[in-house]
Amino acid sequence: MTRLPPAASTGFARSAAAYERGRPGYPPDAIDFLAARLGLAPGRTVVDLAAGTGKLTRPLLATGAEVVAVEPVAEMRAELPADARSVDGTAEAMPLPTASADAVAVAQAFHWFDGDAALAEVHRVLRPGGALTLVWNRRPMDDPLNHAIEELIAPHRSHPSAFHTGAWRAAFERTQLFGPLEERVFPNEQSLDADGLVDRVASVSFIAALDESERTQVLRAVRALVGADGVTIRQYTEVQVADRLGRHLIDVCL
Repeated sequence: MTRLPPAASTGFARSAAAYERGRPGYPPDAIDFLAARLGLAPGRTVVDLAAGTGKLTRPLLATGAEVVAVEPVAEMRAELPADARSVDGTAEAMPLPTASADAVAVAQAFHWFDGDAALAEVHRVLRPGGALTLVWNRRPMDDPLNHAIEELIAPHRSHPSAFHTGAWRAAFERTQLFGPLEERVFPNEQSLDADGLVDRVASVSFIAALDESERTQVLRAVRALVGADGVTIRQYTEVQVADRLGRHLIDVCL
């Protein structure tokens, strides 16, 4: 797969503004960890792959590193910060030279990729000694609000998401291009008013892709979940880092 599925592409194109308004960012402790682990600083280059509207791009820029934001959806690319070099491309076909980056970061997106092809492409773009980081915001379903949101949107999900099942991990085992995933978890609650929660749910690709009447019905029900004092979404940020294996190690593995 070199592009998003049509429904997802349509959904993200329609919801770029809602995505920017409603999706959470990432906590400072998580950014500090990945910046230190990846050695991000002036003179270093990091690729923000499937950058979306720049939720991770902005804190990556704050490290002083050069940031190349790769994003296939034009409406999402239009929201990216001007300080990043934004390019049209996919995880499986980045328009970047071989060995041109010190790190590659993927936030909320690896589950959309053809994992084997994407890892091979990330390996190509990384310099020896480089690393790949995956960043995820996750909502525990034992929280009543998260459970209520899931009940509203689940009937519109066409198939189980690799984001939820963890099926994306298998590509790391198959390809053997990267070392083990080192993982850290950070709290990341998000306080929202009614408009904010509606934007959060409206930015879900399969909700944004619904016809207008269905979409309106779902979002009306979402708005009803919010009282006068707003809501706090309980969630955490998971950061995973895997080091690029050198060519000689890959040959042994193969």
